Amino acid sequence: MYTESSISHRRAVWSWLAQPTALFGGVYGLLVSSSAVAALTQFGETTRAARMDDALWVLFTALASALAHGYAHQIAHRDAQGRPGVRGVVRAVFAEWPLVVAALPTALLLWGAGLGWWRSAGIEYVAFGINTVLLLGWGVLASRAAGSTWGRALRIGGADAILGVAVALVSTLLK
Repeated sequence: MYTESSISHRRAVWSWLAQPTALFGGVYGLLVSSSAVAALTQFGETTRAARMDDALWVLFTALASALAHGYAHQIAHRDAQGRPGVRGVVRAVFAEWPLVVAALPTALLLWGAGLGWWRSAGIEYVAFGINTVLLLGWGVLASRAAGSTWGRALRIGGADAILGVAVALVSTLLK
């Protein structure tokens, strides 16, 4: 049975996840980690040690992307009269946390393969598939938050997932 507090809590979580900053960071983080995973498939290293390195590489790539995006965001919104200082830059970078969090499933899958929890060979395809499903989920969430019906939200989420796969593949081909 649902209590009033559990329903309002669920609405608060839904509203929080549907904020543009969380959506942007989540989608961007999934694209960064998907591009990293797609790039890993080109090299073919499947040893456990290589998977540990791959997990770190995905995390550092997400952190570097968050740092670059937060810093660029701070510069782009800098007031001509004001000086944001170090605190403003640090706040802008920390605001990019959804990007790093979105890369964690990929890093955890690679890390688990490095620890021997599951096969190391082919884990990048599993990670890529999970990221695609997560992109679909973010697309559905954003569409539902905008007031779309479930059917329309699923179609939009599917299109978002396909676009995400295309972006990751194109990004890999350009590298």
